[in-house]
Amino acid sequence: MADPASDQTAPALTSPELTHFRDGQPRMVDVSAKATTTRTATAEAWVHLPPAARTALEGGQNAKGDPLTVARLAGILGAKQTSALVLLCHPLPISGVEMEVDLLPRGVRIRATVRTAGQTGVEMEALTAVTVAALNVYDMLKAASKAIEVQSVRLLAKSGGKSGDYLAEEVGNGE
Repeated sequence: MADPASDQTAPALTSPELTHFRDGQPRMVDVSAKATTTRTATAEAWVHLPPAARTALEGGQNAKGDPLTVARLAGILGAKQTSALVLLCHPLPISGVEMEVDLLPRGVRIRATVRTAGQTGVEMEALTAVTVAALNVYDMLKAASKAIEVQSVRLLAKSGGKSGDYLAEEVGNGE
């Protein structure tokens, strides 16, 4: 009899269903049969600032205005416009967007939390919010340095819906 502890046979892996394709063709998923639930998603992006860009930001030496305030507003707009930018996303009645844009030793940390009561989640809205906000930080500071980097865009958490909750692993505090 074989020792179960030494059995190298792994369970068969199944691929997740790619819901935006059917018979090799793109489609918008029909969510009409799904229950309306409260859904929340939080995403994060980092913007690395070379010394010249950081100095310009800290010194308020930007003719365009305050990059962090502009990034907050841009992120809110980005969340609201996601379905126009991400082709197969549903337009959603967003009930709230919270933006955090903070200058930390590592760079600018951007976090967005998006909420809705709907039949599909708001992960794409949160990811779009932080990405658009990060691009606006770049745009506002590019005169000081073209070496600014948008880094580490990721989903931090989601709740609600059939797939349940998700919480990303910590990557380090970065602060």
